[in-house]
Order: sequence, then C-alpha cells, then structure tokens
Amino acid sequence: MTKNMPDIACQPHFGPTGKLNWVGMSGIELPILVKQAQSDGSESIDVRLSSQAQAYVNLGDPESKGIHMSRLYLLLDQMATQQALTPKRVKAILEAFIDSHQTLSSNAFVEFKFDYYERRNSLKSDNSGWKHYPTTLRGELRNGQFECELSIEIPYSSTCPCSAALSRQLIQEAFEAQFSGKELDYKTVLDWLGTPEGINATPHSQRSYAQVKVKVQESDNLEISTLINQIEDAVQTPVQAAVKREDEQEFARLNASNLMFCEDAGRRLQNKLDQCDYIDYWVRVNHLESLHPHDAVAVVTKGVENGYIDDPNLMDPMK
Repeated sequence: MTKNMPDIACQPHFGPTGKLNWVGMSGIELPILVKQAQSDGSESIDVRLSSQAQAYVNLGDPESKGIHMSRLYLLLDQMATQQALTPKRVKAILEAFIDSHQTLSSNAFVEFKFDYYERRNSLKSDNSGWKHYPTTLRGELRNGQFECELSIEIPYSSTCPCSAALSRQLIQEAFEAQFSGKELDYKTVLDWLGTPEGINATPHSQRSYAQVKVKVQESDNLEISTLINQIEDAVQTPVQAAVKREDEQEFARLNASNLMFCEDAGRRLQNKLDQCDYIDYWVRVNHLESLHPHDAVAVVTKGVENGYIDDPNLMDPMK
C-alpha cells in the first residue's frame, strides 16, 4: 500500500513574499555527450565526458513556496546525457525547464563545465598526443530570447620581444669581441655560432593562456575543435603534447618567429575572431611572466552594442 507522503512545496507559503531571479542547483555531476573532432579529418564522434552542471529557473510567483528542483534534474538526465550537446539542444533543455514550471517561471539557465580532450598532431614528427582544454557551455533563455556561450582556455608559449632584442645585442657584442680585427672565415664563424659562446643569451618566454568566450549561433553543431584551431592559429605557438627533437626545434623556430607581448597576442586573437561569425566574443590573455613575479594581461571584446563588458575578472587565469 502506497502512503500519501507530504509535499511541503505544494503547501501554502506564509513567510516573506517576493520574486527570485534564479533558483536551482549547482555542482550536478553529469556524464554529458559532446562531438569530438578526429585528428585524421574523419567525421566527428560523440564522446562521453564528466561534467559539473548548473540548472536554474526564475521564481516569478511571489506567493509560491519554491520550484520543483527534481524536475530540472530529471530533464538534465534525459536531455543532456543521451544526445550530444549543441546550441539547439541547450535551447531545448531550457524550454523544457520553463515548460515544467509553467505557472512559476519564464526564464531558464543551464551550464556545463567539463574537461575537453582532443588528439593533436605534433609539429614535425608523425606523432600525436592528447591535449586538455577546460571548457564551459552555457545557455540562457530570458523572456523568449536565447543566448548560448562557449568558453575555453588554451595554453600557448609567449616569447618577449624586448628580451629577444636584448639577447641579440649581447650576441652581437660577443661576436665583435671574438672576431674584431680578424679576417673572417666562413667555417670558423659557422662553428662558433654553434657553441655556447656563440649564443650567449636567450630571450625569456613563459607559458601563457588565452581565455576566450564566444556567443554562438543557434545551430545543430558545437564547434569546439574549430574554436581551438582559430585560437591556436592566431597565436601560432600552442603548447605541444608528443614531442621529438624535430618538434622541439620547430617549436623554438615558431617562438622566434612570433615574438609577443600580451598586447600582441590580444590583437592577434581580436583579428582572428573578427573574421569569424560569432555573435560576440570576450578574450583575456595571461602571460605568466618568467622575468617578473606578476602576470601580464590584455583583455579585448568584439565591441557590439549590449555585448560583453570589458571586465578583466570575468575569467580567472589558471596558475
């Protein structure tokens, strides 16, 4: 025999009244599905990833005791774990949240934080290795207006242009001290350049991070790999996974060919993302200085009306 269990949420509310912007849950453990690009260029596949999710609706009825949180959880379980997440799928989840609270809510929010892994080819050798990209997918449906945002953090190397110029000056001075007044011989100079005395100074470089948020179109695709490629193509010096000597040498060449202050990195990403069809973007580049105990930071937005504000604290750099 089934007992009638009390439902406190349906009982009259006698406390203070008022509307609430958001009510829901955070820290939901959820095994989501996302599309993953293949290094051989073949069709993307669905992969299951562990995520931490948040789910909210507004509480528009000031007299209501509360929302039905179990409905949000069950909808997430049904709709985010059985089909790959895309902007359209996110919108469908938000619409289901509101439909499940028809007399209470008109707005909905959902967020998925996950570690996205992708196999990336080495620079020169035939090797490849896995790289990790902290990723967030966020959607909001407010008064019928839908927004979907993809955020990602990508590590790269930045070599200081000032340090490179100072290093070149020291190399010139060492060359002058070694060969001033002497008749130059090609092989002698060539051999000297290959000694520690020949390259007696190197510019400082540091691991750096590009934190990028883009507002994406409502579509059936979630182009995580495309965004990664756009960012790494812009900075030209992404960190590497599997590395042989030829890969390390190419990485050194790329660093020398792409000397960057944080301002340069920010403008490179600005130029690249301006060529893409994102509704809006926000970028923060973090150069974790090896010369200084502090970081160098640049922030840039697309600058659209009612778009992202230029708040440097929207995302915190990974240390």
